[in-house]
Amino acid sequence: MKHSRYTILFFFSICSLCFGSFKLLAAEEGQGTPNVILIMSDDQGWGDVGFNGNTDIQTPNLDSMARNGVRFDRFYAAAPLCSPTRGSCLTGRFPFRFGILAAHTGGMRVGEITIAEMLKKRGYQTGFFGKWHMGWVKSEEVSTRGVYSPPSHHGYDEFFATTSAVPTWDPTVTPEGWEKWGSTSGEPWKGGFPYMHNGKEATENLAGDDSRVIMDRAIPFIEQNKSNPFFATIWFHTPHEPVVAGEEYKKRYAKFGKARQNYYGCITAMDEQVGRLRTKLRALGIEKNTVVFFCSDNGPSDGLAKKGVASAGPFKGHKHMMYEGGVLEPACAEWPGVIPAETTTEVRCSTVDYFPTIAKLVGYKFSSKQDRPIDGIDLMPVINGTVTARDKPLFLGYRRLYSGIDGKAIISGDYKLLKEAKKKGRFGLYDLKQDPEETNNLASEKPELFRKLSEQLAEIEESCQLSRDGADYRY
Repeated sequence: MKHSRYTILFFFSICSLCFGSFKLLAAEEGQGTPNVILIMSDDQGWGDVGFNGNTDIQTPNLDSMARNGVRFDRFYAAAPLCSPTRGSCLTGRFPFRFGILAAHTGGMRVGEITIAEMLKKRGYQTGFFGKWHMGWVKSEEVSTRGVYSPPSHHGYDEFFATTSAVPTWDPTVTPEGWEKWGSTSGEPWKGGFPYMHNGKEATENLAGDDSRVIMDRAIPFIEQNKSNPFFATIWFHTPHEPVVAGEEYKKRYAKFGKARQNYYGCITAMDEQVGRLRTKLRALGIEKNTVVFFCSDNGPSDGLAKKGVASAGPFKGHKHMMYEGGVLEPACAEWPGVIPAETTTEVRCSTVDYFPTIAKLVGYKFSSKQDRPIDGIDLMPVINGTVTARDKPLFLGYRRLYSGIDGKAIISGDYKLLKEAKKKGRFGLYDLKQDPEETNNLASEKPELFRKLSEQLAEIEESCQLSRDGADYRY
């Protein structure tokens, strides 16, 4: 009898080990269905978070997220401004491939395959919440630039979205003293109802902190889908201009001037909503099956950076510039039980890496008819330390040729070749390992390297042109 019982116990032990190995193998082969959340801030500089060393701005929840997961110390936006970067997040492709080269210059093409479309094929529920900026979200909206291309055209089951920027406090009202973009202080912001919820103008629960307004729509979506795999894209407007904070948040920064009170205050308000999200995931018991990514879309606002309010940390430049300050972003990711706490990496990662990372996690592959160039890499080997250097170059840039703007850069290994975005901008070659502040232009000292990177850049541009002209789309 004893022998029989031990045999049974041995049998079940082997089964348990085999089952555990099967689960590990399945995860490695990408057969899992983790929930995925992409969070993005807007115009938040590398130095505008506590986890990158800022001691003035209070970001305890983002700091906790970075501490409990991975902090990306060298994470790049695909462009030094919003719309191109956003498209790169969802497609895994350089902006010059899908044709959104700057803000308000086009919309996401339906021929592109987004993360939302990919995950829908894996049975996910998909929701978008916040600033879209890859086409108009209102069908009746007419403008001299841009096209109607809402989230629902790109794989999202639910969406609560604006076309572009709104004030970070009371998003339906033009703030006091704001006179830009044809707006008048105190008047309704862009008609008064900039948010569209599943194709209808949202008219309720729009007062106060804009980040809270967004999260009020995202959390119910998560609650409704807690038992099913879901993909939530939460793209805040904070701290893009008009930058406004509520009184309770400004009081926390009373020792600073008005500009800093608003800027720091609205970031802290956004951070609270990140904390609210993390708390909800734990309350629902789904945090261990949910990977949460965070980054900004580009460097800090030109004007606020020049005034010393917003920070790119030690890096040169700001939004609209090809230097590190324009494209290097605060970024982290959290996945309890999968990503070890206190993980950091200096491998050069990017917004184009989200798509291939998520594709590998869920085991997605393009069909032969849909196959196309993907410019990103899988981040998981970077996070677990098996990949210690990026094996393909990064191409960054944006373009407004009518005004002479054609900024671009290629990063290959530790070297960066850039062309300044401004008209007749200079070329520069920098060793980012030895000179991360980009103070020493090596173009004349290393002519052979300059030539090699220039050729690489031209090859990538040519490939992107083919994609943009339709080579990747099938009719």
